[in-house]
Amino acid sequence: MQPTSPRDARLDFFRGLAMFIIFVAHMPGNYWAEFLPRSLGPTDAAEWFVFCSGFASALAFGRVFEQQGWWLGTARIANRCWQLYWAQIAVFLVVAALCVAGTQWLGTRDYVAQLNLTRFFAQSEQGILHLVTLTYVPNLFDILPMYMAVLAMVPIVMLLHSIRPWLAFAFPPLLYLAARAFDWNLPAEWWSDRPWFFNPFTWQLLFFTGFAFGRGWLHCPPFRWPWLAAAAFVVLILFPLDFEPIWRNVEWVGELTQSLFWTMEKTDFGPARYAHLLATAFLALAFLNLYPEFVRWRGFEPIIKVGQQTLPVFLSTLPLSWGGGMALDVFGHSALPTAFVNLFGFALMIAIAHITGFFKSQPWRRPRHRLETSVPSGRPLAVGAGAAD
Repeated sequence: MQPTSPRDARLDFFRGLAMFIIFVAHMPGNYWAEFLPRSLGPTDAAEWFVFCSGFASALAFGRVFEQQGWWLGTARIANRCWQLYWAQIAVFLVVAALCVAGTQWLGTRDYVAQLNLTRFFAQSEQGILHLVTLTYVPNLFDILPMYMAVLAMVPIVMLLHSIRPWLAFAFPPLLYLAARAFDWNLPAEWWSDRPWFFNPFTWQLLFFTGFAFGRGWLHCPPFRWPWLAAAAFVVLILFPLDFEPIWRNVEWVGELTQSLFWTMEKTDFGPARYAHLLATAFLALAFLNLYPEFVRWRGFEPIIKVGQQTLPVFLSTLPLSWGGGMALDVFGHSALPTAFVNLFGFALMIAIAHITGFFKSQPWRRPRHRLETSVPSGRPLAVGAGAAD
């Protein structure tokens, strides 16, 4: 058996950072969200999460396909999708119950209506049916279904790569172009035409880009000035087009932004988002290549720990975010309550990561060293003195 490769602290750092950003961004009335990186360009934590998830999936699942074959690799993917499916159902029910409790007990606002769950409760029979078939994907619950759908495409890409590597490279961009040309998406509500907010047929391009880097099919360009200048140019040129205070107050920038909106549109993953993610990722890697000890600073250990346990932490972010929003409604949205609620949420996320890591380590399987008591020969051991664990 090959030794397990060490974890990449850079990958865990960015995955963990994305979890904290998602928590802040999803909390209603949280003015800390105004200072998130999404203000610097079209991409945000969702792009980082999907790209890093593709990279991590290549490390976690690609090795199974290599060592155990396509069928067992596919079974491993199916098992993961099954886990994600039930996680999606469970987190929705928890947040829905939280909204009902907050509405009835706090009396601050109608949280059911705020999350647009009124139709679900009014037509519960249809709501349950569409929820379990993933044809009802409510607001804020849309990233896990997309991740499931994209993950289910991994066996297709691995099969194509085993036939001809170029087929695996051609599949994601061709599917992306076809989905945009023919408006392919999946339904998100039974009473309207609203599609999934994250179109899996287009967002798979970003996932499989990370997957290709993780498998070693693609390699990062050298950190030389022409590449660095090109990446910096993409980041700088997209900043004013996506920064609202600029495009709203500078007429020609606003007109240009409106004409190029399709390139930055989120549901179908506009090409400008793709270019911005690749450019920022390249600049970030260049910085870490120059300062490799940056992510190993002790102060970043909680972020890295969260990045090592992204699924359980991600599942906790929605209840924590909405619970935090309710707390702000009760205690006020001023600086002190907002800081306390955010920092307390951060602490809970870190605690969840540590608890998950503890259970994943299966400490009950480790040999237990106990002090052996010598019993003189001929004397029976007292009842209860040698009780089992």
